[in-house]
Amino acid sequence: MTTGPETPVLARHAHDRLAHRRDDAEWVARAWDDPASRVLVLSENGLVAVGADRLPLLAAPGDVAVPGDRILLGAADGTVFFAWFTEVGALSREQTEGWLGLRDLAVVLDDLHVGLLTAAVALQAWHQRHTHCPNCGHPTDLAQAGWTRWCPNDKSSHFPRTDPAVIMLVLDDQDRALLGRNGAWPPGRMSVLAGFVEAGESAESAVAREVLEEVGIGVREVRYFASQPHPFPASLMLGFTARADGDPELKSDGEEIAEAGWFTRDEVRRAADWGDLLVDPTPAELELQPLHALPPAMSIARQMIEAWLAGHLVAANG
Repeated sequence: MTTGPETPVLARHAHDRLAHRRDDAEWVARAWDDPASRVLVLSENGLVAVGADRLPLLAAPGDVAVPGDRILLGAADGTVFFAWFTEVGALSREQTEGWLGLRDLAVVLDDLHVGLLTAAVALQAWHQRHTHCPNCGHPTDLAQAGWTRWCPNDKSSHFPRTDPAVIMLVLDDQDRALLGRNGAWPPGRMSVLAGFVEAGESAESAVAREVLEEVGIGVREVRYFASQPHPFPASLMLGFTARADGDPELKSDGEEIAEAGWFTRDEVRRAADWGDLLVDPTPAELELQPLHALPPAMSIARQMIEAWLAGHLVAANG
């Protein structure tokens, strides 16, 4: 089912994943040989060949005469889609006009193509990182049309893993947003806070723990916003909003978060108007306004910020 405009970018899709067909090797083989089927070709580092219209290259099976792994992605409007993982050099120059990644293409693709590409990138990353059985160390084989791996030595099956992570927009009693700069980012770029869910921990508890660890404040009223896959390589971003609780003075940990601050809608909207690309601000400009760039449009962080700017999120003071 096609998703709506409020759905996070990488959560959009318009295809049936055909889970009930993955064990039917004969059906999968017929679909692969069907000239109406289409193949999404990915390089070994997750890039996709694109044409002038910036849509992923969808080639007929006969056009993919190179070695690689075949993955059943699903079907839409009677067309079956596969992913084909190969090496960039294996395709002819005439087949491509360039290679781009999911980060580059996500915001320009329609629901069908972004859903297919997100699934393909996630599966490719998992297959590359899980080539051997975790039980006995024996090399594993693709199974279930590429959705599992099977160990021929101990007969065990292994499924793609997803690492849950929380990402949270924290608001204070003045309806200001908490944004921070990761230590690896250039001065001026900021985003909402985020972190991985630990073993035996709920997502809501992870929100409170991460905020306390990174900027030293408590939160309450943790509310779910939306989720989005983040296959770089295997995360699921769980978006939340929360209210600052107690003393709002921020104390950045100095490691993950180099600096943090409370920002008004006007301050954040000004950064949004400047766009995603950071033009090196001068020290004087940073002194006046430490926020000069926001996370990219494909990120759920940016979508949470935009929802707050549009007044679609409840203010911290209710």
